[in-house]
Amino acid sequence: MALTNKTPERDVHDLFSRVAPNYDKMNNFVSLGIQNIWRRTFLKKLNLNKKDECLDLCCGTADSTIALAKRAHFAVGLDFNEQMLALAKDKIKKLHMQNKIRLLKADAMNLPFADRSFDCVTICFGLRNVPDAGKTIAEAYRVLKPGGCFAVLEMSQPTNPVIKVGWKGYFKIFPYIAKLTKSNVDDYKYLSRTSKAFLSANSLKELLEQKGFEDVSVTKLTWGAGAIHIGYRK
Repeated sequence: MALTNKTPERDVHDLFSRVAPNYDKMNNFVSLGIQNIWRRTFLKKLNLNKKDECLDLCCGTADSTIALAKRAHFAVGLDFNEQMLALAKDKIKKLHMQNKIRLLKADAMNLPFADRSFDCVTICFGLRNVPDAGKTIAEAYRVLKPGGCFAVLEMSQPTNPVIKVGWKGYFKIFPYIAKLTKSNVDDYKYLSRTSKAFLSANSLKELLEQKGFEDVSVTKLTWGAGAIHIGYRK
């Protein structure tokens, strides 16, 4: 399929290197904490058990990876950005969870794992940033064990006309809110743009099914501003 993010991968890497030091603080600020509510809802839907081995793609500073490791046997956090992984490593060390989590610098579109390695694969707010979402989804399918689930938490587009207008307006001012924390406005314009341009919830569901996932469920969040997709490898 065509690229889902046409921004050069090197540029995306450099952007995340710049935003890394303030990434967690900034996300909480501009989302008014809603990303944390979404993440809790997401984790509850996974039904993990203490024997599960999990892989968290585009793990960033490892918030989701840590949450997975607390619920499962072990978690691998994978990201292509070394600055994000350095912050993740510090966070994990402070929680004394080094024996529950492995961090790895690698490409989500070319995973360095054998087929059928994991019980659960997740990606939170990262699928819109990879060049080809289809390749990432196909790789998630490949490394999942039969019966395993792939779960995506991502921004989406509201379908209600009134909410849609408000959402578009918010993303226009979003980069300038970032300026209040002395962040680079252009970097947050990119994050705003990719949030608006990414696949709709229905289109992402169709893509997951095209890549082989079955029983794909969609849970819309905050009037469709975000969505949780969960599919299974049979």
